[in-house]
Amino acid sequence: MAPVVPVLIIDDAADAAPLARALVAGGLRLLEVTLRTPAAFEAIARIAGEVEGAVAAAGTVLNVHDLERAAEAGAKLAFTPGLTDFVAAGPIPVLPGVATASDIMRGLDLGLANFKFFPAVPAGGAPALTAFSGPFPDVMFCPTGGIDAHNAADFLALPNVLCVGGSWAAPRQSVRARDWALIEGLARRCAMLGQRGEP
Repeated sequence: MAPVVPVLIIDDAADAAPLARALVAGGLRLLEVTLRTPAAFEAIARIAGEVEGAVAAAGTVLNVHDLERAAEAGAKLAFTPGLTDFVAAGPIPVLPGVATASDIMRGLDLGLANFKFFPAVPAGGAPALTAFSGPFPDVMFCPTGGIDAHNAADFLALPNVLCVGGSWAAPRQSVRARDWALIEGLARRCAMLGQRGEP
């Protein structure tokens, strides 16, 4: 898995495929399309159906209906901002959001071991994840929320971090401007984070 999962807000579904191609060319394959715009489900479908090498994921999934629609559109994974029962029984795997030890314990009761740590920076950042590694040695996290090129390496250095999520790999304004060359360059820098620890 690449060290960074781009968190994508796509306003125009026509931008989905060229955006995904730029990110894949830069070394980022798992792409989280947030369900924050009317174009989101079509964007997932276009990425899943048109872009070789891309793995479409749905983000900001709030209920089982959205989860089912995302799966029908072609999403292979979903991210939720919190933890509720539907995350353990959906048609595709879910990385639910957790912020506390109680959240993690509830997720473990549901048979889960991988979580989105959200909102990562406000919820305690890297020190919180370090603390979680004591009572939860087998739990892995994808922190998201407040992570950018300046602090991503701090999170990726932790042994219980699988990857990080963030929007800086494909800023919304750059997507709107269709600056695919810039986004490919940002993706390349993100992909190198796991190798060299540099933004």
